[in-house]
Amino acid sequence: MRARIEEIVFDCAEPLPLARFWSALLGGEAVERSADWAYVDPPEFVRVAFQRVPEGKAAKNRLHLDLAAGDVDAAAAEAARYGATLVGGVVMDDYGRFQVVRDPEGNEFCFVGD
Repeated sequence: MRARIEEIVFDCAEPLPLARFWSALLGGEAVERSADWAYVDPPEFVRVAFQRVPEGKAAKNRLHLDLAAGDVDAAAAEAARYGATLVGGVVMDDYGRFQVVRDPEGNEFCFVGD
């Protein structure tokens, strides 16, 4: 049996505000399905959902998203205006440039250069 990714779900404290943050980054509309569940269906990405959980984030993500950005610095600056936190500076390695970022609830993701 082969499966496909239907959506990526983040545990969080406040689903709708987090969906709005990700909507600003990825496009699409933030939708509140219930008080405990919200999502965004970006036009060029799998659905990203946010589920309320009682416990807070206690450790580094075991999974993170890499988002392609033509201009890593500009993408990171825009995310910061929406409430993200930059983690360190832009890194340059053998594979290109990337910037680690945390969304408003501390979930890490990266902007990677095209």
